[in-house]
Amino acid sequence: MMQPPALFSRPLPVAVLIVVAVLLDQAIKAAVELWLPYGQDVPVLPFLALHRIYNYGVAFSLFSGVERWFIIGLRIVVVAFVIWLWRKTPDNRFFTHLGYALIIAGAIGNLIDGLVFGYVIDYVLFHLPTWSFAVFNLADSFITIGAGAIILDEFLHMKKRDA
Repeated sequence: MMQPPALFSRPLPVAVLIVVAVLLDQAIKAAVELWLPYGQDVPVLPFLALHRIYNYGVAFSLFSGVERWFIIGLRIVVVAFVIWLWRKTPDNRFFTHLGYALIIAGAIGNLIDGLVFGYVIDYVLFHLPTWSFAVFNLADSFITIGAGAIILDEFLHMKKRDA
């Protein structure tokens, strides 16, 4: 029996999700730029702080010493590749399509920063008294959640194949 296509396998819902996610990411980054002091922790919870920094590289500041246009080009290639993957994915793979849409949104959000500022604005810091995680932003969260959705979909479909 054929399943109907998953919501995010269709272009319009994906485009709406991506636009809304990118606008939200950019609005938060604008607020961070206006009101959050650079390089200072603003405690939110005992393990969470707002901490504005600029990331001149990609995830975890990788390639921070590399030419800006290389990083921008790399982000464009990633967006194009994920769009290609999205188009090639079977229509019934809801979480995979959702994941690709979130990855595209996150990559575009960080791409905009790279084009406009030459760096990505990061502002979320998870930490413990003797350890801290890399500072990140909403776009990075979209990418991470998107990857998790794709992995979840693979597990769900593995289970269906084995049944």
